[in-house]
Amino acid sequence: MGMLDGRVVIVTGGGRGIGREHCLELAAHGATVVVNDLGTGVRGELREEAPADEVVAEIRARGGDAMADDSSVSDWDAMQRLVAHTVEAYGRLDGIVNNAGILRDRMLTSLTEDDIDAVLAVHLKGTIALTKHACDHWRGLAKAGEPVYGRVVNTTSGSGLFGNVGQSNYAAAKAGIAGFTIVAAMEMDRYGVTVNAISPLAATRMTAGSGVSGADDAPAAGWSPMDPGNASPVVAWLLSPAAGWLTGAVLRVEGNAVQRVRPWEIDDAVTYRSRSGERLTADELDVGLRRAFRLFPQGITSKPQ
Repeated sequence: MGMLDGRVVIVTGGGRGIGREHCLELAAHGATVVVNDLGTGVRGELREEAPADEVVAEIRARGGDAMADDSSVSDWDAMQRLVAHTVEAYGRLDGIVNNAGILRDRMLTSLTEDDIDAVLAVHLKGTIALTKHACDHWRGLAKAGEPVYGRVVNTTSGSGLFGNVGQSNYAAAKAGIAGFTIVAAMEMDRYGVTVNAISPLAATRMTAGSGVSGADDAPAAGWSPMDPGNASPVVAWLLSPAAGWLTGAVLRVEGNAVQRVRPWEIDDAVTYRSRSGERLTADELDVGLRRAFRLFPQGITSKPQ
């Protein structure tokens, strides 16, 4: 018995890299997998390839059940049709994994409008689109008095959480996904749907030449901390009944470690309040914030009281 026996899950960008590993892992745990992949290149350029079909064939060869889909996650109506087709084909939808992505890395001053639009469309709009249509389905079940089992796993990144030079468009999209995850979790909790995100660190075709430590290393014999499949067991668990208590979380997966990433927090150590007890004045902020950030102006050597 697998932890996902009888479950039906859609995985976007499931034809290669991390997405492919997710599909194989979920199928190994008994899930029926809908493998969505448009077959584009890293920058989103169209190619005559069908990686989703290859993953489906691999899953079936291992005794699992899978179906391919080649629609674009940035197509709002296509994502609605994908949800409807999945429910029609299998009678249910239990989870989605928003993994599809492209890169258009450039310094901010070199970015084009298309670089921004394309990355936001695939990562952020694509994540919101499929999640919205899946949640519409689950909300409809709840309104009809039927039991709901809904799991959403989104994909953010270290660039979106911590920043990375040359990836302002990508980081903005991934930061947006982290924020979207928190709000969607709040809204869908009443319907029995969990929404979480992972931030996987792995060596894939998208990280080649990125400067990420270990991303360009040749595959080593045995297990590697940069293996694209390292985050897949976390995804399988998040989709399982066992993880029903967790929602609104972002989990960073590095090698064999999983860490919770907290959202923006107020830093009490870097807080300045007006001396008057009323509204701050612009004049007092320079010295006040320098002290709060431990950047003491000339002649001031002690920490603020």
